[in-house]
Amino acid sequence: MQSLQEKASQWSGLNTNDAFSIDTTNLYNKLGTQSFINLSTNFYNRVYGDDKEEWFRSIFANSNKEEAIQNQYEFFIQRMGGPPLFSQRKGHPALIGRHRPYPVTHQAAERWLYHMQQALDTTSDIDADSKIKMMNFFRHTAFFLVAGDELKNGNHGVSK
Repeated sequence: MQSLQEKASQWSGLNTNDAFSIDTTNLYNKLGTQSFINLSTNFYNRVYGDDKEEWFRSIFANSNKEEAIQNQYEFFIQRMGGPPLFSQRKGHPALIGRHRPYPVTHQAAERWLYHMQQALDTTSDIDADSKIKMMNFFRHTAFFLVAGDELKNGNHGVSK
C-alpha cells in the first residue's frame, strides 16, 4: 500500500526533493508578503472567471473570494518560511481535512494547476527560479490532496 506522499509523487511526476525544493530557500524572505498576495489574487481572479470549465468554477461557488485569497496567501506565506499567519487565524492547515467537502479529483487538480501556472506566469514580482520551486510544490500538493480524497472515499490503495 502506497503512502499519500508516494501517490502524490507518482501522480505528479515529481520526486520529493523537487516537490519540496521550496524548503531549500526561504521564499518568504526572498519575495515578501506582497508577492504572495499578488499570486493568490491573480489565481482566484482566474478561478472565479473560469468560463471554459463551469464544473470547476462551481466548486468555489459557495466560497467568499476575498476569504479564499486571504486563506491561500497566508498559507503560502507560512509554508514558504514566513510567519504562521494561517495557523494563527485558522488553526493547523490540515489540507486534506480542509478540502474534504470538495471533489479533489485528478481533473480538478489539473484545472487548479492550470490556473496556478497561469497566475505564476503573470505575477511579475516572482523570479523564474522561485516560480519553478513553487509550481513543483503546488503540483505535488495537488496530487497529495487527490490521494487524500481517494482515501476518504474508501479507496484503500493508499495509506496515511
